[in-house]
Amino acid sequence: MSETKLRQRPAAVLLTPAAEARIAALMAKAPEGAIGVKLSTPRRGCSGLAYSVDYVSEANAFDERIETPGGLFFIDGASVLYLVGSTMDWVEDDFTAGFVFNNPNAKGSCGCGESFTV
Repeated sequence: MSETKLRQRPAAVLLTPAAEARIAALMAKAPEGAIGVKLSTPRRGCSGLAYSVDYVSEANAFDERIETPGGLFFIDGASVLYLVGSTMDWVEDDFTAGFVFNNPNAKGSCGCGESFTV
């Protein structure tokens, strides 16, 4: 009998160390009942889809789940196809702070950078 080895599938989104640190900071001040943060791509903005990161209080069976040192990170199951191969970073400078996405699936984005199209 041969033993079948299952190869673990890589995560849909690569989190940089800065993004993982930000998730840890968010979880440190999370509202009661939050089990992690979740990335989704709701329909919004002039290009069609936007990135949204929110607290979640329960896991959805269809969501991708990534364990980070600071807490659980979920990717909305309906959004995974738009995000496969993306990198999520946290960037702060003198004028702004926020998650930044390098998404190879995005075919275009709006001028303000708030939304994208695939």
